[in-house]
Amino acid sequence: MYTFFVILILIVSVLLGLVVLVQNSKGGGLVSNFGGANQMMGVRQTTDFLEKATWSMAAILVVLCLLSSITIPKNVRTGDSFDTEMRQQIENMVPSAPATEVPAAETQAPAEAPAE
Repeated sequence: MYTFFVILILIVSVLLGLVVLVQNSKGGGLVSNFGGANQMMGVRQTTDFLEKATWSMAAILVVLCLLSSITIPKNVRTGDSFDTEMRQQIENMVPSAPATEVPAAETQAPAEAPAE
């Protein structure tokens, strides 16, 4: 579900960026192309539509971000148990060198020299 929200967030972000780029704060952009009075959408309706689209997509983006934060997977563990488990997994993945037997004489501590 989290992946679904992330994909929707990316799509809405791209669309929001395109809508903002179409607008021009000086009255140009897409609005200037609809200068004729015989157009189906006049200049003012185009500006209203783009402004409503911008605010709507911004609101949708905020809602999707909040929903995605709720659906973040919660199976990430931290602390000692996580560290221990990760170490065990790494040790299981890395083949260990074969253990060589050490003669018993070498494992004992050397005897102390007699005191004179």
